[in-house]
Amino acid sequence: MYCPHCGKHTDHEVERVRKRKASELKKGQRRFRRVTSGFGGFPRPRYEGREKPTKRVSIKFRCVVCKSAITPPTQRAKKFELVEVEQ
Repeated sequence: MYCPHCGKHTDHEVERVRKRKASELKKGQRRFRRVTSGFGGFPRPRYEGREKPTKRVSIKFRCVVCKSAITPPTQRAKKFELVEVEQ
């Protein structure tokens, strides 16, 4: 794959991007904690529909040479599986 940092085609490692734990100090999280605390419950209606048939999958390509990461736009997939390929 082409690496824009190296300026040439190199091997890349593929990894899936996972959501990390939300910081408790962010403004939105502080607002959410304030609104949901105490009597009154959840501030917005909970989603009660069926699950979507596809999920958005974020993939990160990391260059083996310079270790820089490239994140292309997310794509939808019903099933995502990373398979180890032997060379």
